[in-house]
Parts: sequence; structure tokens; C-alpha cells
Amino acid sequence: MKAKYIIFDLDDTLMYEIDFLKSAFKEIADFIDKKNQEELFKLMLIKYHEGENVFDFLINNYTNFSKEQLLQMYRNHFPNISLNEGTDDLLKKIKSKGYKLGLITDGRSVTQRNKLKALKIEDLFDKIIVSEEFGSTKPDERNFKIFLENDIEEYYYIADNTKKDFVTPNKLGWTSICLLNQGNNIHTQNFDLEQKFLPKIIINSLSELLKL
Repeated sequence: MKAKYIIFDLDDTLMYEIDFLKSAFKEIADFIDKKNQEELFKLMLIKYHEGENVFDFLINNYTNFSKEQLLQMYRNHFPNISLNEGTDDLLKKIKSKGYKLGLITDGRSVTQRNKLKALKIEDLFDKIIVSEEFGSTKPDERNFKIFLENDIEEYYYIADNTKKDFVTPNKLGWTSICLLNQGNNIHTQNFDLEQKFLPKIIINSLSELLKL
């Protein structure tokens, strides 16, 4: 069996970023107005989907709180989130085959680490790269080359963001795989790009990886 390294993105790949946002909004709404928490949470979501700046709305209407205070709560709260359907089983099956598992995620250390702890998957990965800890963000080659090992013959990278996720894996000769947006992603996917930015394979669900 060829040695393989299966490397994932986190947000909108293993979990939906919108779930983290909702978790944070609920905590902020409860902190600001415990009596009307549910109504405020729903209003915050409406403002978000309408493209308004939710934090500006909050500090303009709840003047006892600062924008920085609320942003820190958003970034640092311990989220109530879950893995996308079938993901836990998939990761464990990959490990059971003897393949190595990696993760590359952009974001603040405390935010991304809290997500991983909440999802209970931190210990499944052989190596985790969080951009703030590492000092550079995707598509910097360093974030990918750190996974290169002499005994690994094949690399797979599974992610969702066509702007930054696939250009470097393509350059390195990895198999780049895009999880197609099913309508829940924070960022839109644009496939009208130069070939170097496009994934080699597109899948509708992570379960399709088992066939590969």
C-alpha cells in the first residue's frame, strides 16, 4: 500500500462556519440581553444575511458594550458546533487504513483550537497548521510544504475555497479536491478562474472520498 497523507481544510469542509457564527451570536445575544435573547439572536441573523455589520448594529443599540468586547466574545467563545454528517466516521476510517491525517486552517489560534476541541477531533490529526500559530496563511507554500515527508508517496488536499485552497497543492503535484457548496458556506465558490486555481476533483459530499 502506498503511503498517503490526507489533509483537510476545516471551515466549510469538516464543519460549517455558519454554525460557529450562530453559536457566537447566541452567546453574545444572551450576554447583552438575557431577557430577550432569542429575539435578539434572530434579529442578528437577519442583519447578517442582509449584509449589515452586526457589531455596529449592536453597539449602536446597546451602548454599554464596545465593539472590541463583542468581537473578542465572538472569537474566543467555546462553540456549540458539530461535524458535517458522516465526517467523524470518515476520519476514523482514513486513520484505520494507516494513512496520515493533516489539517490546514486559516484563523486565530484560540478560535480554531476551540473549534477542534468542540468537535473532538484534535487527536485524530498527525499534524495541524493554524495560520496564526504558523505565521503565514494559505496559499503560502510553507503551510503545505510542512507536510512533506520522504516516505509519503501521495498527498490529497480537501477544501472548499477556490480563491486560495487549491493553487499551491496543484503546484506541488497533490490531488486537490473541492467539496462543493451545498448552500451553507460562508464564502461563495467561483470556478471561473485560471486552471491553476481549480481543483482536480469536485465532490458533493465527504463520503465520496472513500471511493478515491
